[in-house]
Amino acid sequence: MTTDTGWVDAYLGLGSNLDDPVNHIRAAVEQLAALDAVKTLTLSPLYLSAPQGPQDQPDYINAALHVSTCLSAFELLNALHAIENRHGRQRQVRWGARTLDLDILLYDNQLITSPDLTIPHRELANRAFVLYPLNDICDGTLAIPGHGNLADLLEKCPASGLQRLSP
Repeated sequence: MTTDTGWVDAYLGLGSNLDDPVNHIRAAVEQLAALDAVKTLTLSPLYLSAPQGPQDQPDYINAALHVSTCLSAFELLNALHAIENRHGRQRQVRWGARTLDLDILLYDNQLITSPDLTIPHRELANRAFVLYPLNDICDGTLAIPGHGNLADLLEKCPASGLQRLSP
Protein backbone atom coordinates (compact mmCIF):
# COMPACT_ATOMS: atom_id res chain seq x y z
CA MET A 1 0.00 0.00 0.00
CA THR A 2 1.56 3.27 -1.05
CA THR A 3 0.41 6.71 -0.03
CA ASP A 4 -2.80 8.06 -1.53
CA THR A 5 -1.26 11.49 -1.99
CA GLY A 6 1.89 10.49 -3.87
CA TRP A 7 5.25 11.43 -2.42
CA VAL A 8 5.60 12.64 1.16
CA ASP A 9 8.49 13.92 3.27
CA ALA A 10 9.86 11.78 6.06
CA TYR A 11 12.74 12.27 8.46
CA LEU A 12 14.74 9.29 9.65
CA GLY A 13 17.14 8.79 12.53
CA LEU A 14 20.22 6.64 11.89
CA GLY A 15 22.50 5.20 14.54
CA SER A 16 25.21 2.58 14.94
CA ASN A 17 27.81 1.66 17.53
CA LEU A 18 29.21 -1.68 16.38
CA ASP A 19 31.47 -2.95 13.59
CA ASP A 20 32.44 0.27 11.79
CA PRO A 21 29.41 2.47 12.57
CA VAL A 22 30.21 5.14 9.96
CA ASN A 23 30.24 2.49 7.24
CA HIS A 24 26.91 1.05 8.43
CA ILE A 25 25.27 4.48 8.28
CA ARG A 26 26.69 5.36 4.86
CA ALA A 27 25.73 1.94 3.46
CA ALA A 28 22.19 2.28 4.85
CA VAL A 29 21.80 5.64 3.09
CA GLU A 30 22.96 4.04 -0.16
CA GLN A 31 20.54 1.14 0.31
CA LEU A 32 17.67 3.55 0.94
CA ALA A 33 18.63 5.55 -2.15
CA ALA A 34 18.51 2.35 -4.20
CA LEU A 35 14.82 1.84 -3.40
CA ASP A 36 12.52 3.03 -6.18
CA ALA A 37 9.98 4.28 -3.65
CA VAL A 38 12.46 6.39 -1.65
CA LYS A 39 14.43 9.43 -2.72
CA THR A 40 17.16 10.52 -0.31
CA LEU A 41 17.30 14.27 -0.08
CA THR A 42 19.61 15.44 2.69
CA LEU A 43 21.91 13.66 5.15
CA SER A 44 22.99 15.51 8.28
CA PRO A 45 26.54 15.62 9.55
CA LEU A 46 27.51 12.66 11.71
CA TYR A 47 27.51 13.01 15.49
CA LEU A 48 29.12 11.03 18.29
CA SER A 49 26.95 10.44 21.36
CA ALA A 50 26.96 8.40 24.54
CA PRO A 51 24.66 5.37 24.55
CA GLN A 52 21.15 5.52 26.00
CA GLY A 53 20.46 2.89 28.64
CA PRO A 54 23.31 0.46 29.38
CA GLN A 55 26.62 2.33 29.41
CA ASP A 56 28.80 -0.77 28.92
CA GLN A 57 28.77 -0.35 25.16
CA PRO A 58 30.57 1.86 22.62
CA ASP A 59 29.46 5.40 21.84
CA TYR A 60 27.08 5.85 18.93
CA ILE A 61 27.44 7.51 15.58
CA ASN A 62 24.15 9.27 14.73
CA ALA A 63 22.69 11.17 11.81
CA ALA A 64 19.35 12.30 10.42
CA LEU A 65 18.15 11.81 6.87
CA HIS A 66 15.42 13.65 4.98
CA VAL A 67 13.72 11.45 2.39
CA SER A 68 10.77 11.67 0.06
CA THR A 69 8.77 8.47 -0.29
CA CYS A 70 5.62 7.07 -1.81
CA LEU A 71 5.60 4.26 0.76
CA SER A 72 3.12 4.30 3.61
CA ALA A 73 4.67 4.78 7.04
CA PHE A 74 4.31 1.06 7.74
CA GLU A 75 5.88 0.08 4.41
CA LEU A 76 8.76 2.45 5.12
CA LEU A 77 9.20 0.87 8.55
CA ASN A 78 9.35 -2.59 6.93
CA ALA A 79 11.96 -1.34 4.44
CA LEU A 80 14.04 0.09 7.30
CA HIS A 81 13.85 -3.19 9.23
CA ALA A 82 14.97 -5.11 6.13
CA ILE A 83 18.03 -2.85 5.82
CA GLU A 84 18.78 -3.22 9.55
CA ASN A 85 18.57 -7.00 9.17
CA ARG A 86 21.02 -6.94 6.24
CA HIS A 87 23.45 -5.23 8.61
CA GLY A 88 23.09 -7.95 11.24
CA ARG A 89 20.79 -6.05 13.61
CA GLN A 90 19.94 -8.06 16.73
CA ARG A 91 16.94 -7.07 18.86
CA GLN A 92 17.83 -8.84 22.10
CA VAL A 93 18.57 -6.07 24.61
CA ARG A 94 16.53 -2.89 24.86
CA TRP A 95 18.87 0.04 24.17
CA GLY A 96 21.66 -2.46 23.61
CA ALA A 97 24.54 -2.09 21.20
CA ARG A 98 23.59 -2.43 17.54
CA THR A 99 25.11 -2.52 14.11
CA LEU A 100 22.35 -0.31 12.74
CA ASP A 101 19.27 1.44 14.08
CA LEU A 102 16.92 3.16 11.63
CA ASP A 103 13.91 5.04 13.00
CA ILE A 104 11.14 7.03 11.40
CA LEU A 105 11.20 10.31 13.31
CA LEU A 106 8.55 12.17 11.31
CA TYR A 107 6.27 11.17 8.46
CA ASP A 108 4.30 13.82 6.55
CA ASN A 109 3.21 15.75 9.67
CA GLN A 110 1.21 12.71 10.78
CA LEU A 111 0.55 11.44 14.27
CA ILE A 112 0.59 7.63 14.29
CA THR A 113 0.22 5.44 17.35
CA SER A 114 0.17 1.69 16.91
CA PRO A 115 1.84 -1.27 18.61
CA ASP A 116 4.49 -1.30 15.86
CA LEU A 117 5.00 2.38 15.09
CA THR A 118 4.74 5.71 16.88
CA ILE A 119 5.23 8.95 14.94
CA PRO A 120 6.67 11.31 15.91
CA HIS A 121 9.18 8.92 17.43
CA ARG A 122 8.25 8.68 21.12
CA GLU A 123 11.64 9.88 22.41
CA LEU A 124 12.36 12.48 19.71
CA ALA A 125 11.77 15.46 22.01
CA ASN A 126 14.25 14.21 24.62
CA ARG A 127 17.21 13.14 22.53
CA ALA A 128 19.91 15.60 21.54
CA PHE A 129 21.42 12.99 19.20
CA VAL A 130 18.16 13.15 17.22
CA LEU A 131 17.26 16.84 17.48
CA TYR A 132 20.61 18.39 16.56
CA PRO A 133 21.19 16.32 13.39
CA LEU A 134 17.56 16.96 12.44
CA ASN A 135 18.12 20.69 12.88
CA ASP A 136 21.14 20.51 10.55
CA ILE A 137 18.97 19.35 7.65
CA CYS A 138 15.86 21.44 8.16
CA ASP A 139 14.67 24.75 9.39
CA GLY A 140 14.08 25.20 13.13
CA THR A 141 10.47 26.04 12.30
CA LEU A 142 9.84 22.42 11.26
CA ALA A 143 6.60 21.39 12.95
CA ILE A 144 6.86 18.37 15.22
CA PRO A 145 3.27 17.10 15.58
CA GLY A 146 2.23 17.22 19.22
CA HIS A 147 5.43 19.05 20.29
CA GLY A 148 5.50 22.48 18.62
CA ASN A 149 8.45 23.26 16.41
CA LEU A 150 12.01 21.99 16.34
CA ALA A 151 13.51 25.23 17.68
CA ASP A 152 11.35 24.96 20.83
CA LEU A 153 12.54 21.40 21.44
CA LEU A 154 16.18 22.37 20.94
CA GLU A 155 15.90 25.05 23.64
CA LYS A 156 14.83 22.37 26.14
CA CYS A 157 17.40 19.75 25.12
CA PRO A 158 21.05 20.69 25.71
CA ALA A 159 23.68 19.22 23.39
CA SER A 160 25.85 18.11 26.31
CA GLY A 161 27.96 15.11 25.41
CA LEU A 162 27.09 15.39 21.72
CA GLN A 163 30.02 15.87 19.36
CA ARG A 164 29.61 16.85 15.71
CA LEU A 165 32.06 14.80 13.62
CA SER A 166 31.63 16.00 10.07
CA PRO A 167 30.39 19.18 8.42
